[in-house]
Amino acid sequence: MKRMCQTLILLFLPCLLSAQIAPGVYLATEPLDGGKRNYLLLVADSYLVHTIYESSPAKFVSTMGGYYEIAEDSLKVRLEFNSDFAKTGEKSHNVSVSYAEGSLIFNGNMDRPYTREPAMEQPLDGQWLFAMRGPDTGQERRGDGQPRKTLKFLMDGYFQWIAYNTDTMEFFGCGGGRYAAENGSYIEAIQFFSRDDSRVGAELDFQFERKGNDWHHTGKNSRGEPMYEIWSLRE
Repeated sequence: MKRMCQTLILLFLPCLLSAQIAPGVYLATEPLDGGKRNYLLLVADSYLVHTIYESSPAKFVSTMGGYYEIAEDSLKVRLEFNSDFAKTGEKSHNVSVSYAEGSLIFNGNMDRPYTREPAMEQPLDGQWLFAMRGPDTGQERRGDGQPRKTLKFLMDGYFQWIAYNTDTMEFFGCGGGRYAAENGSYIEAIQFFSRDDSRVGAELDFQFERKGNDWHHTGKNSRGEPMYEIWSLRE
């Protein structure tokens, strides 16, 4: 059986030398007693985020992300954040990768293919870093030059935010799920939240405005208080 799986991988393996994974959202699942475990992979041109969470009941498991490259059949990620860093000390992550029938296969695990979700381009797709509380009155911005970051990654109808420190590898929290942005309306449907699993299932409504490379994000926070955030597009 092991030899057969290895043969199948070789048959479907395209040349990955100096390649990149096609940008998009990839999902894999496995059944659990009464629920399932979800594996969510968000991929940009050179950056990816991988998150594991469970459904029914909701439970956040882990997340990690950073800049990646592929050499031959090895995916190497230089991690910016790792929710398990305190346990593993892992600042980089290496895993074998191949393609089979259009899906991504990691470490030869044919039983858990990562299938690409349909493209769903929206005006806020991209990677955003929290810059400051609005309105913009000239105050100092937080950006890539500072170790304390809050990243929001939006792609093909999925979103995830992560708060972390690149110097200490401290992980402060994350959340994500599905989103829609149209005509100034921005809606998030939470599917995982590291700080409070009971928030899963909540739907949050906001307003947005693109001003150049800035995203002005307004509405009310989870406590019902007025909120105004400005996020800057990460280059």
